[in-house]
Amino acid sequence: MKPLRTTLIIILTVAAMLACRRWLAEPIYIASDSMAPTLTKGRHLILDKLTFRFRSPARGEIVSFRSPVGEDHESVKRVIAVGGDTVERGEKNVYLNGEPQLESYAYYERSGENLKGDTMPQVTLPPGTLFLLGDNRDNSNDSASWLDPATGRPPLLLPATEVTGKVRGVY
Repeated sequence: MKPLRTTLIIILTVAAMLACRRWLAEPIYIASDSMAPTLTKGRHLILDKLTFRFRSPARGEIVSFRSPVGEDHESVKRVIAVGGDTVERGEKNVYLNGEPQLESYAYYERSGENLKGDTMPQVTLPPGTLFLLGDNRDNSNDSASWLDPATGRPPLLLPATEVTGKVRGVY
C-alpha cells in the first residue's frame, strides 16, 4: 500500500508543478543582449503568466511574446506604446503621442551610426496592438526593424494576444 501512496503523491506533485508552469509562472533564460543593460545575456528570470489574464500590458513593462516574424522562440522586449498611442522614431529618439521620451534604460552601442529602425514615420497603434523595443536599441530585433508582411516596411506591431507573460525577478 505504501508504494502506491508514494507513487500517487509523486504523480500529483508533478502534475501540480506542470500546471503552475503552464498557467502561473515559468523560469526563462535571456539568450541575447537585446535588453542590455537592463537584462543581460545569461540571466535567469521568472515569467509571470497570470497578470495579463486580468489586464493588458502597459507602457514600460518588460514582456515575453511569440515572435511575429517567424522565429522559433519567444522574445523579451519593453512595451513602448499601446493601442491608441502614436509613436515615431527620429534619429534614435522615441516620440510618444508627440512628446520626446526620456528613456534612461535605453542603450546605444553605435550611437554615431544610422541603423535600420532608428528613424521611423509616425504610426498610430490600433487597439489591441503593442510597439516593442529592446533596451539595447542598436542590437535588437523589434517593432522598429520587423517588416510588416502587408507593406514590406517597418513597423510591425505585435498583437497583444501574442504576449505570453510579464518578466519578473531574477533567480
